[in-house]
Amino acid sequence: MSLDGIVVRALVRELQSCVRARILKIYQPTDNELILHIRGQGAGGKLLLSAHPSMPRLHWTEQVWANPSEPPMFCMLLRKYCEGGVIESVRQVGLERIVEIDVRHRDELGDASLKRLVIEIMGRHSNVILMDPVTGVVHDGIRHVTPAISSYRVVLPGSAYVSPPEQDKADPLGVGESEFAELTSRGGNLPELREDSSYVDATSKALLGAFTGLGPLISREIAFRAARHPQGLWAEFRDTLDQVARDAYEPNIVVQENGKAAFSALSLTHLDGAVQTFPSVHECLESFYRDKASRDLVRQRTTDLNRFLLNEIAKNEKKLVKLQETLDEAAEADKFRRIGELLTAHLYAFQRGDSSVDVVDYYEEEQPTRTVALDPLLTPNENAQRYFRKYNKLKNSRDVVTEQIEATNAELAYLASVLQGLESASPDDIGEIRDELIEQGYIRERGVKRGAKKRKKDRPAVLCYTSSEGVPIYVGKNNTQNDYITNRLASSSDTWLHTKDIPGSHVLIRGGEFGEATLHEAAMLAAYYSKAKSSSSVPVDYTLIRYVRKPNGAKPGFVIYDAQKTLFVTPDESRIQQMASAVK
Repeated sequence: MSLDGIVVRALVRELQSCVRARILKIYQPTDNELILHIRGQGAGGKLLLSAHPSMPRLHWTEQVWANPSEPPMFCMLLRKYCEGGVIESVRQVGLERIVEIDVRHRDELGDASLKRLVIEIMGRHSNVILMDPVTGVVHDGIRHVTPAISSYRVVLPGSAYVSPPEQDKADPLGVGESEFAELTSRGGNLPELREDSSYVDATSKALLGAFTGLGPLISREIAFRAARHPQGLWAEFRDTLDQVARDAYEPNIVVQENGKAAFSALSLTHLDGAVQTFPSVHECLESFYRDKASRDLVRQRTTDLNRFLLNEIAKNEKKLVKLQETLDEAAEADKFRRIGELLTAHLYAFQRGDSSVDVVDYYEEEQPTRTVALDPLLTPNENAQRYFRKYNKLKNSRDVVTEQIEATNAELAYLASVLQGLESASPDDIGEIRDELIEQGYIRERGVKRGAKKRKKDRPAVLCYTSSEGVPIYVGKNNTQNDYITNRLASSSDTWLHTKDIPGSHVLIRGGEFGEATLHEAAMLAAYYSKAKSSSSVPVDYTLIRYVRKPNGAKPGFVIYDAQKTLFVTPDESRIQQMASAVK
């Protein structure tokens, strides 16, 4: 993982600014995350403590978290022992991914007491534990560890705190050259210095196994630098760890060509890709995890909706195939009418019991002879009427099937728009999408009696960006928000944008006074919040809102428009993130 002991060291160093500051509020928005609101000593903000199995971390955050109406038990315990308390110290245990925060707090009797928050950033074994540092007794942990889970230690109220098992690795900050050589050769002799991937692989593996605090990224970075410089492995190792000892960090994120991203407190020269640097490690982690954590939370809460929508889309696609086959059959309706008329003209040429008859096709210029299949149980006239009945049935079905195909295509377009809304949803948007599907009759509301009416919100909260020219741009991220922006919020002089023939958001530029920069930024937002988010040269239609209308009876989010113009843009996530935005 990118978050190694060196990143933790950098985080803890920056957190020294909140020592002697006070914890004003504590929230637990999810099962794995805690938010501490801290103020004082020149520091202030929201400190995120996360024991998420795949995204454990610790950093200041600007992200807006929705808090549950009833706090979990662990949150209530933290409020009892830490809310209103003063942070006395923040430290890292060695170079491990363990951070201890000591909090001085006054109990109900006014007596001062000291509590310790232990944040263990250990992948799927991550935890946040509240303990008494004097007695070593655990008050509770955000995740309980029972004897059935671990034979090494338990994390339960009243148990003695036991540190995670040591890995028998050396501290890289205090090692000398001879000890370095001995430690790195434990598993066998290191390969000779050379500039190839096998040397980097073997050397990084040796460093990773010998020293604590070095993750795979930094181990590989040291090996990569050594392979390209003549001074050797020890010199590169020493230079890198000297930089860490001086706290001379270079927080950065590298996004590789395959889309994978990595972050570190040190420069990652062995990775090829776009590099983004940050003034602090906290800002680096906030940027890296901001969308990733939000999407993960949305994915967890919408698994059922996503599965339902994909199943509905698959069912409608199969239905469309069958309808098209029926329509293709109906295209042969005129053939059966012609056969019926030919049989009527040749009633003298066959009789009951015949299985076929040869007739002259008067409709063709050459008047060829054709063989027509008959039902031997029917009279000649009944055979002719049988073909007329087939003709009428197919002719009538053609109109019905055409209507059904149009309705199925509209259904697919609607389901695709809801699915796109899920892909760009924030945790706060999930309820609106679920309510929309309930209102449209796709799913039933859980925990509500049949027939009971749910009070609808007067207006949804929508995302509003501010362009470089200071013009507000509203973005609807689901059909409920799209309807509100287009049909209620907009004025006739506003400009409306939407990706051309691609499911996506309704985007609205307020007012008629804006330049090309605002128009381009709004088009980029429309492309970014659409199914074509990862594409280039995305077509975006724009027109005045007076030319946009919603047909009677249309599903949420559906509109028709004219007098539009089209421009082509490529979404740039970094530019969009730099735009000022707020939920209004």
